[in-house]
Amino acid sequence: MSAHNVRHALQRKRRIQNAIALACALCALAFGLVWLIWILITIVQHGFSGLSWSVFTEMTPPPSGEGGLSNAIIGSLMMVGVATLLGTPLGILVGVYLAEYGRGAKMANVMRFINDVLLSAPSIVIGLFVYALLVAPMGNFSGWAGALALALLQIPIVIRTTENMLNLVPNTLRESAYALGTPKWKMIVAITLKSSLAGVATGVLLGVARIAGETAPLLFTALSNQFTSTDLSQPMASLPVTIFKFALSPFENWQALAWVGVLIITFTVLLLNIIARVAISKGRKS
Repeated sequence: MSAHNVRHALQRKRRIQNAIALACALCALAFGLVWLIWILITIVQHGFSGLSWSVFTEMTPPPSGEGGLSNAIIGSLMMVGVATLLGTPLGILVGVYLAEYGRGAKMANVMRFINDVLLSAPSIVIGLFVYALLVAPMGNFSGWAGALALALLQIPIVIRTTENMLNLVPNTLRESAYALGTPKWKMIVAITLKSSLAGVATGVLLGVARIAGETAPLLFTALSNQFTSTDLSQPMASLPVTIFKFALSPFENWQALAWVGVLIITFTVLLLNIIARVAISKGRKS
């Protein structure tokens, strides 16, 4: 067989392999999209009919009564907000250390390994850890415990995203700053962090989207509250736990509110993910 025929056969084989791989990828994409669209349609069908202004202004009702989800929404916003305030600075600082100071260091490798473990740890394990750390010794559930559990879930995401974004900054920028006599801390703040600001912000948004729908950690930490409470030292309602409780109840009004809660939290998380993806694309273009 001539060299031309061999080359032609190899090209044909590669085209066939490429077509098969592309077909498998498209089938996998279609399979995932079918379930996603089905889920979204089901949520809209069941949740949109019960959506009203009272959902955002009234507290959770008693069985067969009228009410809304205001206390659960307020509790979720407070705990997610506190968790973000606790987890974001720590996650960014650790990510900066790993990317700028810990390259090749053994301690940095250990920290990366621990961070990978936390990224894959089940949320219920984090909830049990905070329960043993705070709830059991203090003798009561609290919003602070719930916020801490959510922060522990968010921190690994912020660390990983911050490190990856900082590693994308060209080393020539660092070398130019050093050549001008810029201290390392100032170079990090003014150049590397500033250059990767969109990516770091995206990591924070992805972390918020990750913890916004968590139920298991809050069952062991914040528990729930039938009334509106802004005291983080007491049990506090949250949207995921309220959905869990109402969805399993035999009362129709609670089940309807559970679907409304699912609608709210699903589209909130979807919006955060869209914002994060847009920020990533803009950051790459810039």
